[in-house]
Amino acid sequence: MSGRPPRQEDGEGAALRRKEELSRRIKEQKVVVDELSNLKKNRKVYKQQPNSNIFFLADRTEMLSQCKNTLDELKKAHQELENSEKAKTKK
Repeated sequence: MSGRPPRQEDGEGAALRRKEELSRRIKEQKVVVDELSNLKKNRKVYKQQPNSNIFFLADRTEMLSQCKNTLDELKKAHQELENSEKAKTKK
């Protein structure tokens, strides 16, 4: 560590990487929501436990609801990031 403050470009690069990551996750979540929406009613799906190879049987409507909520949260985080970028450019 050199004791120098972080460069402005580093902060902008991190924000850009975060924005790209959010965009990627939003696209993935949209695909999952679309696939779950296209399944017939009362179908069962498998949900993978985080950080493991274990799957559990889950209800389609419950999973669809959870995925939609996650998608909404991701979109909100993406919008907040864009708004903060706009606020920085106005200064």
